Amino acid sequence: MKTPFLIGEKVYLRVLEREDAPVLKAYINDPDVNRTLMVYRPLGLESVEKFIATPGTNENEICLGIALRENDRLIGATDLHLRAPKDRHALFGISIGAKDEWNKGYGTEATRLIVDYGFQTLNLNRISLRVYEYNPRAVRTYEKVGFKREGVLRQEVYREGRYWDAYAMGMLRTEWDALRK
Repeated sequence: MKTPFLIGEKVYLRVLEREDAPVLKAYINDPDVNRTLMVYRPLGLESVEKFIATPGTNENEICLGIALRENDRLIGATDLHLRAPKDRHALFGISIGAKDEWNKGYGTEATRLIVDYGFQTLNLNRISLRVYEYNPRAVRTYEKVGFKREGVLRQEVYREGRYWDAYAMGMLRTEWDALRK
């Protein structure tokens, strides 16, 4: 394993390095992956390198690469943005960019790892996210981990020639603690 930070059964989360930028750039610019992200335009290598460097200089952002334990392959990234530190609230994001690794449970495991870190190490009280209605695979993953739908943001995003809803989802520390027992 290459500099593991959080270790699961099949994946581990690690710090992103500058040499990861070309891999992430390919993932971010893939149309199938990009449609699930808040990013809506192509990103060049310099932009991706800046994205990788930012969490190292901002204590309110944690961004980690998702790598396979079996071969150290970087397959995606996940992050927590501490939106309201005094309220102990963070916004969560994840993307599995390697499409050949979709539907294997890696996103679910990575989500559990970083959510546990958020509640158990960062002492967060709440973790929230937004997910687009056209991404049912992600919705199932978040519900499996314990996130609950809290609302619908009607016509939140414009993609593919139309407006789509986004679901606001969240989890409280007490709910996570109950799931862990």
